[in-house]
Amino acid sequence: MRVLLADAIHPSTIDVLTDRGHDCVSDPKLSADDLPERIAGFEALVVRSTKVTAATIEAADALELIVRAGAGTNTIDVEAASEVGIYVTNVPGRNAIAVAELTLGLLLAIDRRIADNVADLRTGSWNKTSYSKADGLFGKVMGIVGLGEIGFAVAERATAFGLRVQAIRKDRDEATEERLKALDIELVDSLEDLVETSDIVSIHVPATSETESMFDARLLGRMKEGAILLNTSRGDIVDEPALLDALETRALRAGLDVYPDEPGSGETAWSSKLAQHPNVVGTHHIGASTAQAQKAVAEGVVEIVDAFVRGDILNCVNLAPTRLGTHTLHVRHLDRVGVLAGVFDILRRRELNVEQMENRVFEGRNAAVATIDVVGDVGPDLIAALEALDHVIHVSAVPTERGAS
Repeated sequence: MRVLLADAIHPSTIDVLTDRGHDCVSDPKLSADDLPERIAGFEALVVRSTKVTAATIEAADALELIVRAGAGTNTIDVEAASEVGIYVTNVPGRNAIAVAELTLGLLLAIDRRIADNVADLRTGSWNKTSYSKADGLFGKVMGIVGLGEIGFAVAERATAFGLRVQAIRKDRDEATEERLKALDIELVDSLEDLVETSDIVSIHVPATSETESMFDARLLGRMKEGAILLNTSRGDIVDEPALLDALETRALRAGLDVYPDEPGSGETAWSSKLAQHPNVVGTHHIGASTAQAQKAVAEGVVEIVDAFVRGDILNCVNLAPTRLGTHTLHVRHLDRVGVLAGVFDILRRRELNVEQMENRVFEGRNAAVATIDVVGDVGPDLIAALEALDHVIHVSAVPTERGAS
């Protein structure tokens, strides 16, 4: 398989994929504008921050798989990929520790004014009187918005500093509930309750239409006077004008690794009123940029490509949910040439659209079962027609929730 790596990826990715027999081309200087002219002939595309636009999707003549070497897929036109049947996958959780470490680093830098300390020392200024006035973190309340792997990694480190951690109450699986209890995370009923009762608020949610400008003037206005806001997630989750106003009028302090209008390239001139505000400690969207994290993400990229070659899709974000049809057919048959062709011919003639299907072969390679989701009328006559086919052993039909409603 031909693989284009359009960002700087850990070298082990290329080494392992090449050893697997893949033709890998690394071109980390590619931009979103360059990709449409470069994508032809490649079956897989691996990106980190480089945007994959609809123009790239349209120009791709062989592309089957896009891998985001990280968690968020907001830089990829997922809708355009879905329209032409290209899998979009990601590598979630592998950089959680790196992002959590930076989050705590920003918090410490704000409380102890580390960046200002360093700046003054480098210009020959000694000001121990001013810099000795830190609050300290022990016993403060940190509200975490988004308890995924990163959120939990932040919670683990925050509790080690003696912070009391709280999150929003919602339905969670049993394993997650156990992690909540183990860390003694307190639960509140709403996001409003969380920001009103937290000294520190740390954001760890993905960029979606629902989270865009989640932290607007109304929500920021509910935060405590002088509270700390940490955002190592995505820039557009926080409304920039509203945050600038809160920094000025409510003495909020912010630790930011992401910005709404941040540059898409690795090095460039950039001026930002938010990033340059004296109440902000900022970094250059480097949350996941540790050698440890990049190696872990590289391993995740290889796992996705390996699975794709086997016919499995890991961490796909644009497949429709299962059970789309009105009925699920289970066709038990002998593993012979032409059996499924006969099944699909009957379905076609009866105008039953196949939404999803899977055919699994049993040990010994004599028998198999095809599981087929169809849309349309399924009755005894269809079952009889399918069972009349050569080498079909048995057919059953089960209504899905859509079919039963």
